[in-house]
Amino acid sequence: MTRDKGQVVLVATTGGHLAQLFDIAPRLPLDGPRLWVTFDSEQGRTLLAGERVVFVPYIGERDLVGVARAMAHARRIVGGDTPVAAVVSTGSAIALSFLPLAALRGIPAHYIESAARTGDPSLTGRLLALVPGIRLYRQYPHAAGGRWRYGGSAFDGFAPDPLPPQPLRRVVVTLGTMDQGFRRLVECLVAILPPETEVLWQTGATPIEGLGIRGQRFVPATTLAAAMREADVVIAHAGCGSALTALKAGKCPVLVPRDPRGGEVVDGHQTEIAEWLDAKGLALARQADRLTLDDLIRAARWRVVRAPALPDFQLAEAA
Repeated sequence: MTRDKGQVVLVATTGGHLAQLFDIAPRLPLDGPRLWVTFDSEQGRTLLAGERVVFVPYIGERDLVGVARAMAHARRIVGGDTPVAAVVSTGSAIALSFLPLAALRGIPAHYIESAARTGDPSLTGRLLALVPGIRLYRQYPHAAGGRWRYGGSAFDGFAPDPLPPQPLRRVVVTLGTMDQGFRRLVECLVAILPPETEVLWQTGATPIEGLGIRGQRFVPATTLAAAMREADVVIAHAGCGSALTALKAGKCPVLVPRDPRGGEVVDGHQTEIAEWLDAKGLALARQADRLTLDDLIRAARWRVVRAPALPDFQLAEAA
């Protein structure tokens, strides 16, 4: 691929979208200084420490007003005096503010659909597919087709590896940074975890009153990754960012999808990614009402290793 001159603008919502783009970014065959665009959050500040970052106001799910508001930032960044080589986004709604403008200006605009979407694309992906000039990617070969091509995945290079049986001494529980709570999972774990187990509870927006635990709404990225490496097992909601962090820490996580019927998530994408990783032997997928201590012990008998060198993410040339 011909390497363009100018800065590479990397755009992502915080949470799993940002975690995926952060993993993929070193594999992009694009030269030039990187500029990150995301929301001002603890995750963004800790994960992107040392990077050039522009923080834009938060955009909620299906938030048309937020998308329109962020377009002013897009005009300053993409249409400013600093040359832009390419704009790359893993979504979600923030991609709608930046990628159409980049394509309109003739700047290579790349949209990488979230790895959480093993089946149909997200609403953001479906909308961007209507915009001429935006180059579209899926992270699974079976999902590519039409304008969508397979370029690689944030889950590339991982493989399961067995471990000897071991007791559960240290556990990490992470519920990500979503606005919705997931108390069902916390209640289940409080009931099944042995009382002597040392647990780091990253609870996000989940209320934990009356459960007798000490939770942290957010744990810095480096601290969370270090705790996962030292843990015997990681239990997480089935968000892409939480799953990817656990895998990179060498763990086979227990992934528990949120239920859209209870307002815990917008749709069933967490079930999709949990079941796909389970089928690959990279995670153990369980529903909150069926999770047992034996499941945690089973997951602790596996680790995950990653290949030392990963291929470039294959970006498309202009059509």
